[in-house]
Amino acid sequence: MELFRFGAPGKERPAVRHEGREYDLTRLTADLDGSFFETDGIERVAAALAAGTLDPVDTAGQRIGAPIARPPAVVCIGMNYAAHATESGAAPPQYPVVFLKHPGCVVGPDDDVVLPLGSTKTDWEVELAVVMKRTPRHLTDPADALDYVAGYALANDLSERAFQIEVSGGQWSKGKCAETFNPLGPVLRPASELDPGRLRLRSWVNGEPRQDSSTADMIFSVPELIVHLSQHMLLMPGDVVNTGTPEGVALSGRFPYLRVGDVVALEIEGLGRQEQTVVGHRAAG
Repeated sequence: MELFRFGAPGKERPAVRHEGREYDLTRLTADLDGSFFETDGIERVAAALAAGTLDPVDTAGQRIGAPIARPPAVVCIGMNYAAHATESGAAPPQYPVVFLKHPGCVVGPDDDVVLPLGSTKTDWEVELAVVMKRTPRHLTDPADALDYVAGYALANDLSERAFQIEVSGGQWSKGKCAETFNPLGPVLRPASELDPGRLRLRSWVNGEPRQDSSTADMIFSVPELIVHLSQHMLLMPGDVVNTGTPEGVALSGRFPYLRVGDVVALEIEGLGRQEQTVVGHRAAG
């Protein structure tokens, strides 16, 4: 079962793909948001599919939006793959490195990526995104953590490295929160359908391979991350957690940073593919 949203920005409609067919979800919910997940929305969709009560819909040719509307927060984990930490010039962290992205940078999986004004070092990062179903509080056992997860999606945690590192003032947010800097989707898969610890992640720029790894190489697993975050912040239903990227980014020095006209493609096993074209900064207004 794949949950997704389609339509123009700000006017997306919720839908589900099941056994090769697509169905409209507006009878069940106005959108795929935190309230939907918190009130057992995925289970209600499964029940409606089994009962045959959903209306078919044809989304061919339609824009695909992010599979969750208006996430309250986008929480990110830095340097969560040992090889990526090494290529970044850092030792693997003893504790999860946590930072936040503004949720306004979440866009559809195939929307254009806009280079920020003055950008010289914009980088790609393929990541497994976790969408929360309910709030975990002060968890201690990773075995309990996945009960709080609605599902998983593919994310591109774009970063402007000069803003992030050289003019950061000690924080990463300036390099992480630009408009369009978190393409998400195309689909959300329910947590019960995937093992987040064994998924292949890949990325390409202009058709040339960049990243090829597995979530099995994470330093901190998804359950461990949720336990850690639950002790430091109030994760809300609908929050997105980007769980880190593997080696193969431009920060390594092995590849050029993104330029206008470049095409970035990313895939995660079981979560589909996204592709963005890099465009120039848009004039104010």
